Amino acid sequence: MQQDPISKTRHTTSETDFGPWLAKASILIIDDEPGMRNFLMRTLETRCGFVDEAADTAEATRKLDERHFDIVILDNIMPKKTGLEWLAEQRAIGFYADAILMTAYADLDTAIQAIRAGAADFVLKPFRSNQILNAISRSLDRSNLQRENSALKYQLKTASEHIFLRDKLVGSSATIQQTREMISRVAPLPTSVLLTGESGTGKEVLAHSIHDLSDRADKPFVPINCAAIPADMLETELFGHVKGAFTGADTRREGLFLHAQGGTLFLDEIGEMPIALQSKLLRVIEDRKIRPVGAEREVPVDIRFIFATNADLAADVEKGRFRADLFYRINVMQIYLAPLRDREQDVLELTELFMNKLSQQLGMPPVAIDDAVRAMLLAYHWPGNVRELRNFIERSLILGRFPLDLRASGSAAAATGTLEEVERRHILAVLSEMAGNRDETAKRLGISRKTIDRKMSSWHG
Repeated sequence: MQQDPISKTRHTTSETDFGPWLAKASILIIDDEPGMRNFLMRTLETRCGFVDEAADTAEATRKLDERHFDIVILDNIMPKKTGLEWLAEQRAIGFYADAILMTAYADLDTAIQAIRAGAADFVLKPFRSNQILNAISRSLDRSNLQRENSALKYQLKTASEHIFLRDKLVGSSATIQQTREMISRVAPLPTSVLLTGESGTGKEVLAHSIHDLSDRADKPFVPINCAAIPADMLETELFGHVKGAFTGADTRREGLFLHAQGGTLFLDEIGEMPIALQSKLLRVIEDRKIRPVGAEREVPVDIRFIFATNADLAADVEKGRFRADLFYRINVMQIYLAPLRDREQDVLELTELFMNKLSQQLGMPPVAIDDAVRAMLLAYHWPGNVRELRNFIERSLILGRFPLDLRASGSAAAATGTLEEVERRHILAVLSEMAGNRDETAKRLGISRKTIDRKMSSWHG
């Protein structure tokens, strides 16, 4: 049953003793004694996010099939089947929540059985409310830290530029401002989002921004690069597995779907997901349930999905490399992140940001950015986008100067494009620095004011 949101405020000053997770937790109480269920309901319903009860293991099994619970509190001695027997069965078919056993017998045999059945803790009857609250708190702390550590490992494997840009999308170009507006509209909604754009443009940064502006901001953000994990391992990474599901599966393991419970799962390079796994992902999106590898039961999940790709998924659908039904399901709201070369002055803003942050991180003095360097940065094509710019600034800090290879690369990029475009970019960049003053721009560039006027007229004509 749902808690009373008004009565919850009565405990705001005292609940801090039981950790930060209690108020968000969902708990199922399983006991055949009405008095014990009532006591636990009164203790927990004003302190936790969701609390429900079951009078026997059959009812408990049905409720586990309907929704996710963080903690199950169960009595050991019940009619027909003991709590430990039921717990062992549930573990075998796919049950991942922590279980706290209530027992009147503190013998070694019971403790061994509890460990084998997968109980996280047990409390001795009779007990006070603080004892069960402390047991719940310990279980929540342990499980949440495990999930956070697992999610952190994936975040550390991702591209390094998001470390600096996570809190915001940097840039003042019209393109990035439109992107910000789109994010503000879609972030509060539960809608799945597909992010498109070239590699290195910062799609994970964009995904983080959507998550941070949503009502799931205080829940996990779990990123995974589908191209970085071998195809035969990706299913178990996402779905998890039960003990004995395959050779080497000595213990049960939660997948990333469960790590992202209540939060956001970011699937980068979705176009690289194996076709066989795409159908399983489609079912998860539609049914909001997952079946861990080797499990007999489906586990309910509450996840917001964000997808990203640098590929043309519509073309992949035509070629049979990507499922059409999955494409149409994830392509509800598409946000395109423009390449760095189309974001004009954003290059200079990002350069300043990376220079300041990386110089502090490396303990090296910043390298001066003069007009010649600015022109070089604006003229370059940046095929690697933000990621390439970040690496270029780090290399410059290590060398203590801006390397000449970018100038050469910039010339090569110009050769493959047009000289007029490079010239136009540079003149407009200097004009922007001079706040639109054409006389000052002409002096800076060493050309006449008439030349500026003539070129501006031809560009806008």
